[in-house]
Amino acid sequence: MNKKTITEGMLALLFAMSAPSETHIMAQERNAETLKRPTLEDLIPGGETYRYTKNLYGLQWWGDVCIKPDMDDLKTIDLQSGKETVLVTRETVNRALKEAGLKELSHLYSVSLPWAEKKELLLPLAQKYAVYNWQTGQLTYKDNLPKEPAANYDLSTESRNLAYTVKNNLYVNGRRITDEPLGVVCGQSVHRNEFGISKGTFWSPAGDLLAFYRMDERMVTEYPLVDITARVGELNAIRYPMAGMTSHKVQVGIYNPATEQTVYLNTGDPTDRYFTNIAWAPNGRSLFLIELNRDQNHSKLCQYDAETGELVRVLIEETHPKYVEPQNPILFLPWDDMKFIYRSQRSGYDHLYLYDLGKLASHPQPLTAESMEKMWSLIKAVGKGKSPKEAAGMQLTSGNWIVKDVLGFNVKKKEIIFTATKESPLQSNIYKVNVSNGQITRLDNGEGVHRPRLSASGSYLIDSYSTPDVPRSIHLTATRNGKQLANLLTASSPYKGFDMPSIETGTIKAADGTTDLYYRIVKPADFDPNRKYPAIVYVYGGPHAQMISNGWMNDARGWDLYMANKGYILFSLDNRGSSNRGLEFENATFRQLGIEECKDQVKGAEFLQSLPYVDGNRIGVHGWSFGGHMTTALMLRHPEIFKVGVAGGPVIDWQYYEVMYGERYMDTPQSNPDGYKATNLKNLAGNLKGRLLIIHDDHDDTCVPQHTLSFMKACVDARTYPDLFIYPGHKHNVLGRDRVHLHEKITRYFEDYL
Repeated sequence: MNKKTITEGMLALLFAMSAPSETHIMAQERNAETLKRPTLEDLIPGGETYRYTKNLYGLQWWGDVCIKPDMDDLKTIDLQSGKETVLVTRETVNRALKEAGLKELSHLYSVSLPWAEKKELLLPLAQKYAVYNWQTGQLTYKDNLPKEPAANYDLSTESRNLAYTVKNNLYVNGRRITDEPLGVVCGQSVHRNEFGISKGTFWSPAGDLLAFYRMDERMVTEYPLVDITARVGELNAIRYPMAGMTSHKVQVGIYNPATEQTVYLNTGDPTDRYFTNIAWAPNGRSLFLIELNRDQNHSKLCQYDAETGELVRVLIEETHPKYVEPQNPILFLPWDDMKFIYRSQRSGYDHLYLYDLGKLASHPQPLTAESMEKMWSLIKAVGKGKSPKEAAGMQLTSGNWIVKDVLGFNVKKKEIIFTATKESPLQSNIYKVNVSNGQITRLDNGEGVHRPRLSASGSYLIDSYSTPDVPRSIHLTATRNGKQLANLLTASSPYKGFDMPSIETGTIKAADGTTDLYYRIVKPADFDPNRKYPAIVYVYGGPHAQMISNGWMNDARGWDLYMANKGYILFSLDNRGSSNRGLEFENATFRQLGIEECKDQVKGAEFLQSLPYVDGNRIGVHGWSFGGHMTTALMLRHPEIFKVGVAGGPVIDWQYYEVMYGERYMDTPQSNPDGYKATNLKNLAGNLKGRLLIIHDDHDDTCVPQHTLSFMKACVDARTYPDLFIYPGHKHNVLGRDRVHLHEKITRYFEDYL
C-alpha cells in the first residue's frame, strides 16, 4: 500500500489518529473519457454482469498431492514446478455413472478425494452416495437411501457408514434410528448454531459409533411467519426461544450401527444447559463435550464413557464475570493419544493450551483457570527445563493476538499449524508452533488475509490469500520453512478497465479516549479535495464481525464502491464490541448492546465532519441486522448528526431476540431490566427527525418481523414518520436477483434525501 501524504494543517485538524494508508484499486492512470464505472449489476452478487475475482474452485489435497478439478478432468499439480497432469476425466466417470443408471456429472469441481491411499473419488450425487475407483473403473453406491428429500449427509471415510436426516429424524445406512414426533429434531445443529455448532452428527475416528444431537423444542413458543405465495396466506410456525423465555432441551446420543442400539449421555436434566464442542477420544471409547450454563459464565469440559453414557469426569472448568464462549472442540495430538489442544480466552485472547489427559485424570478436582495459573507459575519457577509435555497443562501460544483457526498437525515435526492475527488485527497469517519447545514460526509473507488448506501429513499448504491490492493469490508452500513453491494463480482485478474509487484506512480513538479503532474511507474515482461530499456510514458493529481488514480492497463492498462513484464518501469503523481484538474489546458492550458502540460510531462521524471535503450536515448511515439496530439507534440518539438512514432487518428490542446470543451479551430481561430498557429503540421512537427507511424480510427467522412492526407502532404513537419496505419470501437477507433490487432501493433513498 502507498502511504497517503498528510499536511501539518490536516494533522492538526484530524486530532489523534494514525496516518491512513491508501489503496488504489486500479494501477493505470484515470481517464474519465475512456473508463466506465461499474453498475450494481457488476458489483452485487446476483447481478446479470456480476464481476468476481478469479478462483480455482475445488482445489484440494489427495494426501500430499495437490488436486485441481476442472469442468472435464482432475489434474495433479507438481509441488515444485506447478506442472499439471491429468488424473481422471469426467468422460470416464460419466461412463460408469451411465452404465449404473445414475445421473451424469456436469463438472468435476465438487468431487473429493478423502482417501489418501486409494484411487477413489467421492461423487456428489443428489440422494445418492457413490464412489468411483479410477484405477479399476468400478463404481460403488448405496441405493437404499430414501425417496423423500434427505439432508445433513455425514459420511465416515473410515467405515463408510453414512448418516443423514429426513425431516426431523436421523438415518444411518438407510435405517431410521430415531422415531420422534414433530417438535423433536435429531441429527441437526442445535442451540441456534451458537458456540461454533454447525452440524448435528459426529462419527468416531473408526466410524463405528455416531454421536448425535437430539433437541426437544416442544416447550418453545411458536413464532408465526406467513407464506403469502399461497392463495390464502399460510402459517409457517418456527420454534423461536426469546431472551428470558423457555428454551429447548438437548441430549446427546451415541448410536452403534453394529448393534443398532443407542445410548444417551447421562447428563441429568438438560433444562437451561448447553452442550457444545463434541469431540471423540482417538480410541473411540470416550466422548468429550463442553457444557455451558444458561448464564454462559461457567463452562465445563466433560468426559463421558461412550459405551455406558456415564460421566467419567469434569476435566477443566472456566468462569468469567461476563461470559465464557467456547467455540472449538478439543483436538488430540495425532502422535500422542493422551494429549490434546484446548482453546480458551482466559488470558483475554483466544489461545492454544496443551493438556495431558492422564495427569488431568489424576487430579482430584477439575482444573480451573486459577489452579492452572498456579501450576504454570510453579513450573516456571521450579521446573525450569521441563517441556510442555511434562505438565498437566501449558499455554502454547500467548500475546495480545488471537488464534483464528487450527489447520492441523505435522506429525513428523510434532507441530501445530494455525492461523492467527499475530501480525495485525486486520490480518490472518499462517504459523506453526512446536509442541516440544513452544517455538512459533510464521509460514507466509506476513501480509494480508490467508485462507490455507493443509495437506494430510502437514508438510504442505495450499495458501490462498489477498491484500488490499491483490484480489487473490494461490500458491503451494512447504511448512518446513515457509518457502513458496509453485504459484497456481495470481488473479487480476475484476474491475480492470473501470473507473474505480480509492480506499484509505487508518485509526481514530474510541469514545473511551484510549482504544484505537480501525476505519475505512472510500472516495470517488474523480475525487476533488475542494468539493464538499455527503458521507454515508456503513455499519455493523456487533460481535463476531469485522468490517475492515488488510484483504482485497480492505473488505469494501460492491455497494460502497458504487456509492462512492455516485459522489459519496463511504465510511466504516470497527467499534468496540466487534471481533478479532480480544475479550476486553468485545465485552465492553456487555449488558448494554448498542450503547458503547454508538458512542464509538459518533467519534467516527465527528472525524468525518472534521474532514475538509465532507459536508458535515449531510451524513447518512446504513446497516443490516446488528447494523440495522445501530443504524436505527444512531438516527434516534444523534439526529443532529445523522440525517438519513436505511436499516435492514434491525433488532429493535433485545427481548425479542433469541436466547443464546441475546442472553450472552445482555443477560435476561428479568436480571437486566435497565439494560433492556436503555437499548429498546421503541422508547426512542419520538426522537426521529431525519428520514429513516426500515427494510425487513417477511420470513426472517433470525430477527423476526416483530422488531420492525413494533417499532412502526411506537413511531405511530410518537407521531414520527419512518418509511417501510418488505421483501416477501426472503429470510434474514435478500439474496439472488432481488439483491440488486435491494441495493437500488437503498441507493434511491439516499439519492432522494441525502
